[in-house]
Amino acid sequence: MAFKPLHDRVLVRRVESEEKTKGGLIIPDSAKEKPAEGEIISVGEGARKDSGELIAPAVKAGDRVLFGKWSGTEVTIDGEELLIMKESDILGVIG
Repeated sequence: MAFKPLHDRVLVRRVESEEKTKGGLIIPDSAKEKPAEGEIISVGEGARKDSGELIAPAVKAGDRVLFGKWSGTEVTIDGEELLIMKESDILGVIG
């Protein structure tokens, strides 16, 4: 993939949610919500302080993260639907 986010932005691939509930019920596509969990594909170089000093990102490519329900901008790159979001939209890193 020939895309690199700028500044403090990250490129995220959503992780698909389960097709069944724990009780075994199948969830139809029309009832599913878009998952708020994803894998980071690419990370920008980081934000800059007023002094010009670079603040390195706290996440890296390959991290699994949780993000807000309405976070990011949906884009299609190489036929794949991805999200571009600011690092501050990420709520936490999973495991």
